[in-house]
Amino acid sequence: MNNFQSEKAAVLAYHAAIDGDQDGLSAALTRHTSDDYQWRGYHPFGELSGADAVASTFWKPLRKALMSMQRREDVFFAGANHVDGKQGVWVVSMGHLMGLFDAPWLGIRPTGKMAFLRYCEFNRVEDGKVAETAMYFDIPHLMVQAGQNPFPPQTAAHLVQPGPMTHDGLLRDQQPAEDGQATIDLIHRMINDIGQWNSGLPLVDEIRQTWAEDMIWWGPEGIGATYTIERYAKQHSAPFRASFADRSKTNHIARVAEGNYGGFFGWPNFSARPTGGFMGMPATGVSGEFRVIDIYRRSGDKLAENWIFIDLLHFWKCQGVDILARIQENVCDS
Repeated sequence: MNNFQSEKAAVLAYHAAIDGDQDGLSAALTRHTSDDYQWRGYHPFGELSGADAVASTFWKPLRKALMSMQRREDVFFAGANHVDGKQGVWVVSMGHLMGLFDAPWLGIRPTGKMAFLRYCEFNRVEDGKVAETAMYFDIPHLMVQAGQNPFPPQTAAHLVQPGPMTHDGLLRDQQPAEDGQATIDLIHRMINDIGQWNSGLPLVDEIRQTWAEDMIWWGPEGIGATYTIERYAKQHSAPFRASFADRSKTNHIARVAEGNYGGFFGWPNFSARPTGGFMGMPATGVSGEFRVIDIYRRSGDKLAENWIFIDLLHFWKCQGVDILARIQENVCDS
């Protein structure tokens, strides 16, 4: 049985290459990625092919903007993919990229101060190299730190988000297989219970089937974080469901777990048509894609924490709204 330690080592080496000397970044990435390396990222980056393209398009401009960048990792785990019959192994890393915001990035003006870019990435490892990456980050949160809030007031609260309350999210060592199985089984149940919005139960009862009463839902900028089942239902889940119709079935590319941690991503996870106001903006009636990463911490037989990364820039681009262009016009500046 695979204990995922070699795959973790490959990703740690890949991270060390990214976090090292920027001048040799392309060559370093090439050493740690496959010849057909594929990278998926938050809008406006989309899909990139090959280490050179990833280094020149994403990493070099970001590291030029966030000087002396540090990777401040909160969660690290690996697992076999339950979407493809456990054929692939993915390694997950989540936290913040922190640096001195000293140069513009994507039209976001620098502050000369510390800034944090929330990130989460899934890396598929094959033959000792990273063959595929899905990396989502919270660009709107960086905009807010720079005083360029692109959205009207959100329904919940957004701060620099901490890691797990238990401070045990960095699973560098091998974990008991039964713990990971319990986590993935619970995630499967949660998706079946509430992931399709059709359980027939009152919303709070639906959520209670798989969530702890003191759950924390760490949502992205523009939506915010919320605490306890009652407030999660009131501040996010109910308003979100009321805003959309014609939700598609959930679709994931990878779904993995190890120890008490698990998660998934899709490209997209689902699509839905906004028929009510969403995020303070009017409905368009046009179906939009939701590219999402979800990371979970299990506590006993319930999910206790959930970190969510939604490519809201892509969703709003589907609606005909270019958020990156809006910040140039100082729309909704705070």
